[in-house]
Amino acid sequence: MLVILMFVLAYLLGSISSAILVSRLFKLPDPRTNGSNNPGATNVYRLGGALPACLVLIFDILKGTIPVWGAYFLKLEPLELGLVAVAACLGHMYPLFFSFKGGKAVATAFGSLLPIGLSLGGLLIGTWLIIVAITRYSSLAALVAVTLAPLYTWWIKPLYTLPVTFITLLIIIRHRTNIVRLFKGEEPKVGTKQAPTDDNK
Repeated sequence: MLVILMFVLAYLLGSISSAILVSRLFKLPDPRTNGSNNPGATNVYRLGGALPACLVLIFDILKGTIPVWGAYFLKLEPLELGLVAVAACLGHMYPLFFSFKGGKAVATAFGSLLPIGLSLGGLLIGTWLIIVAITRYSSLAALVAVTLAPLYTWWIKPLYTLPVTFITLLIIIRHRTNIVRLFKGEEPKVGTKQAPTDDNK
């Protein structure tokens, strides 16, 4: 019963779209209908600059971290902790409060993995930074980082490998339009202000 309660709470917390709320607070255009039409930190950055985007990024990370930490302190089993993390990501991707139209959950997934260990977080950040530095593609960096996440998890805490793998698959599926654009050479690089029809957060 406890795991079900935590799953529901994690999904509901994930369903709070910080991109929409922060945009309203700063009187920015609705990120669902402007820019890339994606309610995420990258689109908010394009529409309103660094400060609102940073607020969105921080809150999206916390949406993953808070419920997983809570489940950890309640002594849920590793697989159950993984399910709570999945619920937070599903809430971000398919938010109950915003017509089930959400973002890519990269930041929320990262936040949900932090309780597994700061070393895992460091590996993911390092991977993302290296790929961005080499290619200038934020979406490609996110895809590489999440693809390696199960391997990193297996190396650090193998009990969490299965749920992390499921999160990886969810994020890759949500990035399918980015993948198509990467193959076509149409994906914008970091620093590009003109947004495409989708986004990677």
